[in-house]
Amino acid sequence: MQGRIQDTWFRIVRTVDDAQDAPQKNAKLWRFVYESVAALAAAMVIVFLLFAFVLRPVGVSGASMEPTLRDGDWIAVSTLSEVKTGDVVIFKGNSDTMDKMLVKRVIAKGGQQVDIDFTSGVVMVDGKAIEEKYVADRTVVSGDVQFPLTVPQGQLFVLGDNRNNSVDSRSTLVKCVDENDVLGVAVYRVYPFASPANAIIK
Repeated sequence: MQGRIQDTWFRIVRTVDDAQDAPQKNAKLWRFVYESVAALAAAMVIVFLLFAFVLRPVGVSGASMEPTLRDGDWIAVSTLSEVKTGDVVIFKGNSDTMDKMLVKRVIAKGGQQVDIDFTSGVVMVDGKAIEEKYVADRTVVSGDVQFPLTVPQGQLFVLGDNRNNSVDSRSTLVKCVDENDVLGVAVYRVYPFASPANAIIK
């Protein structure tokens, strides 16, 4: 009998303790929910600002940058990076027939001289053949631009990596690109997903 009374008493005490702990547990739960939502909102704001002012997603259309970039790829474009030779840049075409976003590789900058031997397919900058591990084929297709060509100051000479299937600075449809028309430098392939080593655009 005494044992039953003790069990009943312990149950009553435990119930009272649980009732007293409930508000504290609820407070901890709501604090966790609030902190989680706040952290998520802060992360979303940071991502929005990052893509609005530093990195922009751009879709690739066409085959002119194969094998580096393919039709349907999505890339992250840095709007703050300084443009260097060898960079892949995004810019707006400067003619009525090429009035769209273009993706090409910078071969030379203002003041440099570009020459192309369309027989051997060798591209030279300031009299030196450049190493081009990124091209699909050697440059054997010419355009209506005459070489050698000295790139005007403040402009860029650009070529597609798929040299024989690209409209670029070899053509007066594109010509040399004004640096002010460059929207950014491609830094990372975000789709399709790839290993970090393969996703960096070089």
